[in-house]
Order: sequence, then C-alpha cells, then structure tokens
Amino acid sequence: MTLKQLADNFGQKKEKKRRGDKMKAVFMTDRGKIRLHNEDNGGIFMNPHGQRLAIVADGMGGHRAGDVASEMTTQHLKLLWEKSTRIHTAEEAEQWLREAVVQVNQEIFQHSLHHTECEGMGTTIVASICTNLFATVVNIGDSRCYLRNESGFKQLTEDHSLVNELVRSGQISKEDAEHHPRKNVLLRALGTEELVEMDIKTIIFEEEDVLLLCSDGLSNKVSQEEMASILSDTNLSLEEKAEEFIKMANQYGGEDNITLAIVEYQEFNEGR
Repeated sequence: MTLKQLADNFGQKKEKKRRGDKMKAVFMTDRGKIRLHNEDNGGIFMNPHGQRLAIVADGMGGHRAGDVASEMTTQHLKLLWEKSTRIHTAEEAEQWLREAVVQVNQEIFQHSLHHTECEGMGTTIVASICTNLFATVVNIGDSRCYLRNESGFKQLTEDHSLVNELVRSGQISKEDAEHHPRKNVLLRALGTEELVEMDIKTIIFEEEDVLLLCSDGLSNKVSQEEMASILSDTNLSLEEKAEEFIKMANQYGGEDNITLAIVEYQEFNEGR
C-alpha cells in the first residue's frame, strides 16, 4: 500500500471523529538586515470548506522581477484555492497542486516574455494543503518544508540546487555544502522555463504535528536543532515562535529575506 493510499484509508477511519477546525497557523516575512527589498511572498489561505493552503515563495531576478514572480505565485494560488472544491483525498490534493502550479508557471513564464524588465524572473515555491487527515506538500527550488511529530524533526523536501545534487552524488559532504561558493545556484525554479518539474508528497498529519515551511533566508541561518527547539517550546505561542525564528535569523546575519509559515495540528480530545 502506498503512503497516499494509507493517508486516504486513515482519513476514512478518522473523518467522523475529527470535526471542527483543529488547526493553528501563522505566516510571517521579514526583509532581513541587508536587502533593500523583500522578494519573498506567501501566506496561509482558506478554501470555502475551511481547509488551509500554506505558501512560501522566494523570488529571484532582482527587485521588480523576483518580487513580481513570488507575488504572482501567491496571488494566483490564493485565488484558485479560495474557489476550490473540498479536498477529500490525498490524490485530490496532489492533483490540485500539480494543476495549479502548472498554471502559475505558465503565467509567470508568459509575463517574463512580454515584459523585458522581468526577463528571466522566477521563484521557488513550497506549499502545503493541510487537512484534518493529511498534508500534501509541493516544492520547487530550495525553499523547504519540515515536519515535527512524535518521531522527531526532519526535512520533508529535497532542495533542487546544484550543491544538494553534489551532496547526493557523494562529490561533497553536507558540511562542505554549508559554505560552498555556488550554494545559491538552483536547478529548478517556477516560471523560468515553459515546462516545470515539481516534487509532491503526502504525509499523515496527526494531532500535535507541526509543519514549518520556509525560505532559505531562514534555513541557511537557523539549524535544524534550533528549529526543533523553538517549535517544541510550550511556553511560546505560534506567533512568538515565528517571531523567534526571524529574530534568530537576523541575529545570525540576516543577509537574505526571511519568510516562514507554521501549521500546527492541535491536540484532539475525544468526546469534545
């Protein structure tokens, strides 16, 4: 049985027990300490059935281009999501994301062809449809999605970058990758080519699980151990956790824009 089938079966068994909105979510972005403009974008949006879509997009191509690509991505997906039908299964979620991202890619690519000031623009994207049963994640580029659950804290997405490909092929170590001079070279981005490749995966999303989506302005500065520690701090609200992430990334240099979304599945109590 595939993970997608497992998520669907899990959903059928639990659907009657999970009623109401059991999610908390926060989105936050910051220009950082060095950049003059914020080319990141994103948000957390609800469809008519109360299901959430979390988005983080990190624009590339300079001001008046990168910020255009990331904003177009966010707004296009927002509009599609706000008029979408209810997502029942992982298969439906994956199909929705695949079709929506293809549409956005075409919109950005065509815009860059007809506006010379936007030539070559593009954006990374990491987005997740979050339901009371599962979460489905899509990514292109090096913006990431992490999961904290009862098994620990881990990165769900793979960076589409030159350095990550060198690590995967054994040519350099993970330690070398942290300081590689071509660390920012992407192998995939949204809107730079007429056709786009994306990674999509579905996970079972249970009570007390947390998703963290972020741009590399956060992941390049804050370690996974620090991320896990902040997300596990029961003394902080979700908003305070987001603020702590941005504060920490800025303390460590803040050379890039910093953007993140956190989606937390609250503990479910039987009988309530």
